[in-house]
Amino acid sequence: MPDDAAAARAAAEEESAFSHSPVDPDVSSAYGDHPDQVIDFYAPRSDRDALAPLVVVLHGGAWRARYDRRHITPFADYLARRGFAVANVEYRRGGETPSLIPEQNTGGVTPPAGRWPDTFDDVAAALDALPDLVRTAIPQADPRRTVLTGHSAGGHLALWAAARHVLPADAPWRTAGPTALRGVVALAPIADFEVAEKLDVCGNASLQLLGGRDTFTDRRPYADPVLLLPTGIATTLVQGRADLVVPHAVAESYADAAAKAGEVVGLTLLEDVGHFPLIDPAADACAVVAEEIAQLAW
Repeated sequence: MPDDAAAARAAAEEESAFSHSPVDPDVSSAYGDHPDQVIDFYAPRSDRDALAPLVVVLHGGAWRARYDRRHITPFADYLARRGFAVANVEYRRGGETPSLIPEQNTGGVTPPAGRWPDTFDDVAAALDALPDLVRTAIPQADPRRTVLTGHSAGGHLALWAAARHVLPADAPWRTAGPTALRGVVALAPIADFEVAEKLDVCGNASLQLLGGRDTFTDRRPYADPVLLLPTGIATTLVQGRADLVVPHAVAESYADAAAKAGEVVGLTLLEDVGHFPLIDPAADACAVVAEEIAQLAW
């Protein structure tokens, strides 16, 4: 259990990250018929004449409905103000109580995490539709310089989406070759389901995402990034050492597995940083994240 000081710091970090007002996108585009099958686009706030790199953002929230894409819109706007074009992807999540703030969860009962296979269907469909949608929504973007990023559960989805070409042959989301990406920057990702379950990350969210104990083992090869290596795509993990939500042991396990698979994965560990500063425009850690994205994009 964390000590009182660590818990207080984590609570303050979360409060800061959620204190920003949501930022409306410049345009939204649907990639399916469900209300959650939508991508919000932010045009680059830059005087550059050249086309801007495209950053695709996958939000976190333990794949649960109470966290939607609105909580990460200040981060999307922050990236746009640094000259990136941004696509903020929504997808179907678990539970039937959609709200933004954790305290709004009703009845004290944690809703289930994710929907199988809907969550994966949506992320795959969104990325497949993205090139065509970008051309219309933000013509200032250069899809040839796309970086995929995601936070927490979204970090998992970013790693998974970049690994679709190494999914099992019978996976419906498998692609014939790697997606055209400059790279992936995964922020405190739930990148190893076995380690995450041992640490009870987000209340057994990984287990719930895969449908429970009866299906967890069989579905892991289709969903767990640590089993989808090597990808051949440049990948960096950014993680706070003081993260109490997704401990750094999860990211370290993924990086170790990548090394054993013959792939070099960058791992940036930030001292005295917890889970939420990575997406908080008011935090220094957010600038580190933007720089990691820039190193791949530019």
